[in-house]
Amino acid sequence: MAIERVRASLEGRKALVVGIANEQSIAWGCAKWLRALGADIAVTYLNEKAKPYVEPLAQELEAPILMPLDVRQQGQMETVFERIEREWGQLDILVHSIAFSPREALQGRVVDVPRDGFLTTLDVSCWSFLRMAHLAEPLMTKGGTLFTMTYYGSQMVVENYNIMGVAKAALESAVRYVAAELGPKGIRVHAVSPGPLATRAASGIPEFDDLLEKAREKAPARHLVSIDDVGAATAFLALDQARLITGETLYIDGGYHIID
Repeated sequence: MAIERVRASLEGRKALVVGIANEQSIAWGCAKWLRALGADIAVTYLNEKAKPYVEPLAQELEAPILMPLDVRQQGQMETVFERIEREWGQLDILVHSIAFSPREALQGRVVDVPRDGFLTTLDVSCWSFLRMAHLAEPLMTKGGTLFTMTYYGSQMVVENYNIMGVAKAALESAVRYVAAELGPKGIRVHAVSPGPLATRAASGIPEFDDLLEKAREKAPARHLVSIDDVGAATAFLALDQARLITGETLYIDGGYHIID
């Protein structure tokens, strides 16, 4: 029997990528790979200060939609999804790659975290994903894939990761519940868990360089992950060939998470 060759493609798919800050962003790695496989990309930027860094990348992606999105600003998420519905009429892929914790919350002990810092951390880092899933659902009439980014500190205590580890644990649980709820509609949901990456967001974690070196020495692959590694894995999970994979936390860390 002849084996039929299959070409992996996302041609005709529409993807919204949230979280590109610059060319070191995990979201940028994801956007590049989704575009390389043929998807049309919509891009958001945090605010006017961030726009000059994101706009050239959006142009490189040939993104027809570029909009501001600060999830703490009421109504901005809805505005983004309304435009996608108006211009595309569908959404097939969502990449949620944002997290935030106020410095005083992130750098203090979990047991000491102030209520407002806790609520802000969970609001931006977890609830925003749930809200985007809610807004994406009616646009994914033929199914689709939702992605969010997490980290090993959700499962194990990582020094200086602190309250963000609590938020990521909540996020991973949210992924499982959303996958169960939206699965009958053909919508898959994933948490992608890269190893330590030198991104702008990571710069707020104390002694992050030490964490990078530890990951390099400890991971079985003896290699740090790149945004392209994350992007390639994300693009694969968006393919029809991965349609029966859902609700997972996928580690892309050279095996770091399996070592004591």
